[in-house]
This record gives sequence, C-alpha cells and structure tokens, in this order.
Amino acid sequence: MEADTIALVRGEEELFARTAHLFAAASEIACAANDFSTWSRPRSAPLQSSAPSTIRKIYRPGALLDPSAAEHLREVASHGADVRITLEEINETIILDRRVVILAGDVVDGVRGYSVLSSPAPVQGVMSLYEAAWRGSTELAAYEAGFAEVRLLAPRILDMLASGCKDETAARELDLGLRTYRRRVAELMSALGATSRFQAGVRARELGLV
Repeated sequence: MEADTIALVRGEEELFARTAHLFAAASEIACAANDFSTWSRPRSAPLQSSAPSTIRKIYRPGALLDPSAAEHLREVASHGADVRITLEEINETIILDRRVVILAGDVVDGVRGYSVLSSPAPVQGVMSLYEAAWRGSTELAAYEAGFAEVRLLAPRILDMLASGCKDETAARELDLGLRTYRRRVAELMSALGATSRFQAGVRARELGLV
C-alpha cells in the first residue's frame, strides 16, 4: 500500500492479498474483535515470517463461551501475547506497527468488507480509541476467574431461555436462587453483546453455541 491511503476490500482473501507483506514485517500487532469469526485467516494466506515482538488482543466475553476458542486464547497468552477482555463495545480492528489500520465492516451477501487505512490522522484516531479500550479491559486470566460459572452454565441457561419457561422454573431446574439466575442471565447477555434475551439466543446461534 502507498502512504496516506484508504482502501476498501471485500473478503478475507483480498484483504490478506493486499496486506500479507505488512503482517509478515510487523513488529507490533494490536487486535480487537468480538469473537473469532471476524479475522479468520484464509488457507491461502501466508504465515508471518517471524513473530512480532508485541501482540495485544482485546476480545468481548462471548469469545470465551466457546471452549475451543477460550483454550486458543490461553495458548496465545502462554506464548507471550497480552490478551484482555472488555465488556465495552469495540471497533473490530487490527493495527500494524501503529502505521496501518484494518477496520472490519459489514457482511454483505456473505462477504465481509474491510477498510485499510494508512493516513496518519485516522490511524492516530483509531489508535487512541484502541488504547482507551485497552486501559478499560481486564487481563484474560483475571477475567476468566470470575467468568467460570457463567461459561459452565451458558448452555443450560440458553436452553432455558429458548424454552420460554419462567425465571422461577429455570432457577429451580439449575438449582440456583432466582436472583442468582437472573444475574447469570444478565452476565451471559453481556458476554454475547445482547440487549434482550431474544437477541442473546440469536447471537448464541450465530456463534454455534446452540
């Protein structure tokens, strides 16, 4: 990419065709995502020639509801990446060496669009937003310590929500107090980025959790 440009691309294949050389040379990578679906690397995309010296990743709690995804994040962290969890809304972003920004866009006809920015002013603006999200996030291990019960109960809570049963019935089925059940539902909705129980069910299906 030339300096001071904004490029719009469609699909992961085109994205990595345009930016593979940047990933290969990057010494610092920062990433923010709701889950693992946004930044899926196509099979044809090359691996980095050498590991970046600094990797920072921010995810929404929903990424931890999938056991394989949670295990992957732990493995990434064990290899030196700094992984954090945030409850706040985030712009799904990759920042390479604080010079190039990749912003995830909407999915149209099954294909996601991306914006690749290298103009200094918008890059600095995105970087400032990322740093603010980073400061407000929680280190992975610390967040997981308090999230364990929500993850354990998530499949059964989702079943209860899908059945349409009353909270009192669901709480008895799960051997929880009513307040505790409602708190776990609220925590699960937050993890899924949902503002309603119906939306939580939709989001869970999108993530393959039900």
